[in-house]
Amino acid sequence: MAESSGNALTAGEYIGHHLVHLQNKAAKQTSIVDFSYFNLDTIFWSIALGVIGLFVMWRVAKSVHSGVPGRMQAAVEILLEMVDSQARGIVKNAESRKMVGPLALTVFVWIFLMNSMDFLPVDLFHSIFAATGLDHTIHYFRVVPTADLSATLGMSCGVLLVCLYYNIKIKGIGGWVHELFSAPFGDKWFLYPVNFLMQMIEFAAKTVSHGLRLFGNMYAGELLFMLIALMGAVGFGSATGIFLFIGHVLAGTGWAIFHILIVALQAFIFMMLTLVYVGQAHDHH
Repeated sequence: MAESSGNALTAGEYIGHHLVHLQNKAAKQTSIVDFSYFNLDTIFWSIALGVIGLFVMWRVAKSVHSGVPGRMQAAVEILLEMVDSQARGIVKNAESRKMVGPLALTVFVWIFLMNSMDFLPVDLFHSIFAATGLDHTIHYFRVVPTADLSATLGMSCGVLLVCLYYNIKIKGIGGWVHELFSAPFGDKWFLYPVNFLMQMIEFAAKTVSHGLRLFGNMYAGELLFMLIALMGAVGFGSATGIFLFIGHVLAGTGWAIFHILIVALQAFIFMMLTLVYVGQAHDHH
C-alpha cells in the first residue's frame, strides 16, 4: 500500500500493514484467544495449496510409466524414496508406515508449497487489488500461511492427535494410561503425580515447539523480504537512493536464493519431527 488517508506510509506503517491478516470481522479482537475470528487469507491459501499439491501428485501418479521417467516423475520418485527411507528408519512398525509414510509425504509437500509463497513480490496482491478496485474492500492480505502461528500450531496439534492415536493403538488404552503414570521415573505410587506432570509437559513442549519453529523461521523470512523491499522504495533522487536500490537488488537476490534452502529445510524438519514423534509413540517405556 502506498498511501494511508492520503499520506505516504512510513516504514513502520508499511511493515505493520503487511503483517495484518484478512479476518472475518473488521473489529479488533478484545482478547488474545478469540475463536470467533478467522484469518481468511491463511484458510484460503492453505486449502488452495493443499488442493494444488494433491492435484499435482495425482497427475504424476496417473502418468507413471516403467520407461525412462520425465523430469516431474523423476522428481516425485526421488521425493518418495527419501520419505520412505526416513519413515523406515524411524517408524519400525510396517503396518503403521502404511499411514505414516503418506502422512509424512503430504506434510512435506504441503508445507513446501505454503513456504514457497514467500517468494512472491511483497506488494503483488495489493497492487492487483488496487488495479481492480478491490483495495477498498480488502485492506489486509497475507499469502504465507506458515507465517501465521494459528496455522503452524494447528498442524502441530494435528500431529499430536496422530501421536495419541498410535499411543493407544500400539499400547492399548490401559497400557498407555499406565505409562503416563509410570514413566519416566518408575512405577512407584508416590511418583505417579510427578510422572504424569512430566508426560503432560513433554506433550505440550513437543507440540508448541513443533509449531513455533516453523512459524518463527517463516515469519522472520517474510519480515526480511519486507525490509529489503523498503530499500528499493527510496527512489533515485540522491546518491543514497541509488546505492540503496542497488543494495535492494543484491540483498533481494541473495536472500531469495538462500531462502530456497530455508523453504525446503523447514518443510523437511517439520516432516522429520512428525516421523520422530510418531515413532516415539510406538516405543514402550
